[in-house]
Amino acid sequence: MLQILQSYKSGELWLADVPVPACRDGGVVVRTCASFVSAGTERMLVDFARKNIIGKAMAMPDQVKKVIRAIKSEGLSAALEKVNAKLDQPIPLGYSCAGIVEEAGSNVPGLAKGDRVACGGALYANHAEYNYVPKNLIVKIPPGVSFEDASCATVGSIALQGVRQCDVRLGETVCVLGLGLLGILAVQLLKTSGIRVIGFDPDKIRCGLAKTLGADEAVSENIEAASDSFSKGYGVDAVLITAATHSNEPVETAGRICCVHGTVVATGMVGMDIPRDSYYKKELSFKLSCSYGPGRYDPTYEEAGHDYPFGLVRWTEQRNIGAFLDCVAQGTVTPSKLVTHRFSIDKALEAYDLLLGKTEEPYLGIVLTYPEKQPEITGATRRMNVVVERPAAPANCTQAQQATVVPTVGLVGCGGFAKSILLPHLKKIRDVRLRAVCDANGMAAAETARKAGFEYAVTDFQQVLDDKEINAIIIATRHDTHAKFAIAALNAGKHVHVEKPLALTPEELAEIKKVMTSSDRLITVGFNRRFSPHAALIRRYFEGRQTPMTVVYRVNAGSIPKNSWIQDKEAGGGRIIGEVCHFIDFCSFIINSSPISVHASCIKSANEAIVAEDSCAITLDYEDGSIATIVYAALGSAELEKERCEVFADNSAVSMENFTKTTCSGKRGGKKLKGKQDKGYGAELAAFVNAVKSGGPAPIPHSSLFETTAATFAALASMRSGTRQEIAAPYSPGGGLF
Repeated sequence: MLQILQSYKSGELWLADVPVPACRDGGVVVRTCASFVSAGTERMLVDFARKNIIGKAMAMPDQVKKVIRAIKSEGLSAALEKVNAKLDQPIPLGYSCAGIVEEAGSNVPGLAKGDRVACGGALYANHAEYNYVPKNLIVKIPPGVSFEDASCATVGSIALQGVRQCDVRLGETVCVLGLGLLGILAVQLLKTSGIRVIGFDPDKIRCGLAKTLGADEAVSENIEAASDSFSKGYGVDAVLITAATHSNEPVETAGRICCVHGTVVATGMVGMDIPRDSYYKKELSFKLSCSYGPGRYDPTYEEAGHDYPFGLVRWTEQRNIGAFLDCVAQGTVTPSKLVTHRFSIDKALEAYDLLLGKTEEPYLGIVLTYPEKQPEITGATRRMNVVVERPAAPANCTQAQQATVVPTVGLVGCGGFAKSILLPHLKKIRDVRLRAVCDANGMAAAETARKAGFEYAVTDFQQVLDDKEINAIIIATRHDTHAKFAIAALNAGKHVHVEKPLALTPEELAEIKKVMTSSDRLITVGFNRRFSPHAALIRRYFEGRQTPMTVVYRVNAGSIPKNSWIQDKEAGGGRIIGEVCHFIDFCSFIINSSPISVHASCIKSANEAIVAEDSCAITLDYEDGSIATIVYAALGSAELEKERCEVFADNSAVSMENFTKTTCSGKRGGKKLKGKQDKGYGAELAAFVNAVKSGGPAPIPHSSLFETTAATFAALASMRSGTRQEIAAPYSPGGGLF
């Protein structure tokens, strides 16, 4: 399918051919019939992407600070790799479209194949022939409303939310500053509500159009005198700023023309240096209108599909889109009268030439149109070949035959971690065949496959499982899919490398164990730190020790918002299961013994924004008498290095500083290791590939994988019960590969 993309690094625009997205439980796949180009927002995105690196840095000082902290913590090369991976990620353009439902997920009541719908949301309702859209960003189109008019609904909901923030009533007066697309839609919505409206725009043609479409008055100059006359000398009750300018002039003008106790609402991108004198003397209220309305930027609403109660949040973004469509159906708002240009999707880049001024002609509303007939969604439409296929590897071979096999990899999930960490290291390993990239997002799969040199991109995981050429699968998806995908891959006869965590529940862990006892495939988990040269040095240093070890591992983890998917117990599992497993595994590796019990406690706080379990102390007891304490802190300073580990045994001590420096001293002698940060990612992937190729043992003993994961469950149980917990051993020492 065709989709418009832009390079975040260079600003280049192109029309890409990508696979049709997968349908998930909480949303629908829509065949697009029309999409609306938001001239203001999309021009801003295009202009920003075209800035050089210095211009981007000046526009985002907060992000620059994050990069500086990353350089201090992780080293220059690691930080720059992450920055380049982020900049190299293409941006899908568009956020307002309309079309026909082709597939509906299992958790989407009220929507079915064939329904006409309007769709909203950046990253979802894009300029693409097919889109996957979550259910809370979908509204059915009323009878009689065209796809073209409905494609404007999300843009219209932005204007509607600005009108709601004005909080005006029948007979009151509003001035709309900026009579572009949003401004004129706002004019019509205000008139629908019985409000007297005056508009301002330096463009006389737009002023004339605004008056034709409902404004009581519209002027291109001297707005202060015009507003004074329009309001009979009192000043307008509210000012809605829909202009797009870096200037502070609209905010200053609004303060002068507003009445005492009036309201100023900023919807457009404007300077916001509020002049104290005029705002103070009139006691004006200044409000920001947040995009489409309540729910915007809340992943629990937009992605997870949890609606706000109707009685408590009357107008969510979805309900705003619906209200706008109702106005269109009644004829009180007329988006089609604002459309100045229409382009078919295959000519869409001409629309952006218009936005960027390459074509010197006035424009307002721009609509992209799509073919009336599209191929049916099949396995073929969800796959796209990228490069010529390489020679096939033997299929269905036993572990003993693996020495002759070329490791042929399918990557499942291509988010930031996969692209910035896994792929750069994987590409450095010799004799690896990069076969498939799978992601529910067709754009992400296709672009990753092209840049990394995979043979094809696909949005259907089953096709990866069915591909007999693939003998190894790397899983880098969200945490809640790890166990499910790992089990499916093992059952399909594939070797598995799954990013941490291995499982989110004891039940998932038990199911993996059950599969492993009857499988000759290997599985490993992304516990990369044990593969670091620093971990290897510490383990060698204490070989043959005579006393138990005492390990103290401090992690300055930093905070993650409570509404992040990582904090969601079902999607991410929380940070103990999702990240502390790293440090438990590291301790178990250097101690070289099995953890048998754990006692953990976390902070207590009345602050609802704090996740108490994110700041904790976990003490593990080991079979050989050693102990390890992990201090995991989410409320520290980013100026401090992230990780530090100290180890004590045999009258000797080791300190490891953030995987950049390790110092050994004492009775066992002195040793040092220093260099750029190395957390073991490259060695970890190389060990997995070599094990697949040679048929040798798993890089991490399977028993250790289960012990570490079970230890995270026990740590959480200990925090919540206040008691020491035994670590269950969910594997059979005498069965299978255990």
